[in-house]
Amino acid sequence: MRIVVCVKHVPDIQSDRALGADGRVVRDGGDGTLNELDENALEAALVLAEEAGGEVVALTVGPDDAVDAVRKGLAMGADDAVHVVDDAIAGSDAIGTARVLAAAVRHLSQERPVDLVVTGMAGLDGLTSLLPTALAALLDVPALPLAAEVTVADGTVRVRRELDQATEVLEATLPAVVSVTDQTNEPRYPNFKGIMAARKKPVTTLTLADLGLAATDVGAAGARTQVVEAAPRPTREDRVLINDTGDAGIRLAAYLVDNQLA
Repeated sequence: MRIVVCVKHVPDIQSDRALGADGRVVRDGGDGTLNELDENALEAALVLAEEAGGEVVALTVGPDDAVDAVRKGLAMGADDAVHVVDDAIAGSDAIGTARVLAAAVRHLSQERPVDLVVTGMAGLDGLTSLLPTALAALLDVPALPLAAEVTVADGTVRVRRELDQATEVLEATLPAVVSVTDQTNEPRYPNFKGIMAARKKPVTTLTLADLGLAATDVGAAGARTQVVEAAPRPTREDRVLINDTGDAGIRLAAYLVDNQLA
């Protein structure tokens, strides 16, 4: 079984965020990291490959420093890594990114068939959760999003989804696209041997030309969405600060009652 895991290099969630003049997140601060939710996707894929036998390929799209995301995947145990990098990709929305990933998966399938594509539930820089289903639509395969548990047997992928009022079990014939939640597993920590091996292992680099995509298919030119305006969140001016002098609990309760919040 061959599994491709789509991973993303995102700004560190603990760092200060900045927006450029074009309204896009500034990504050149040098503090990027592997999207935390993609670690769950990597762990799910690694477990499936260990149980059923197979290989895991970490795939990312982004500028030069995005290679760090797939190297983290290699350190965790992925067998191969692929980095799609092209200046024309900058400014792509979720659909444009899905186009690039779909083309990359098809490119990999020409070498050996890809049985399963796994993603995290969202990217922590955008939190749209649009990419997994868009990717499945472009690949024309079933989408099984937001899985809390994933199993594969006899050419079929089976997932359990935990909803607010129900539990769903979905099945589909491979190939398919699955996104997993942060409740699916506890990602493993790369050991020293894995980290050192990941530094030396080659990463396959692809461009839009390699994938048969035109610059107009991606980036701002191919985007389905447009940022009209972006501004920092305004400072709240209606805050009520209570200094505890021994009666803070009583004053807080009174505030909640007075504002019909309790």
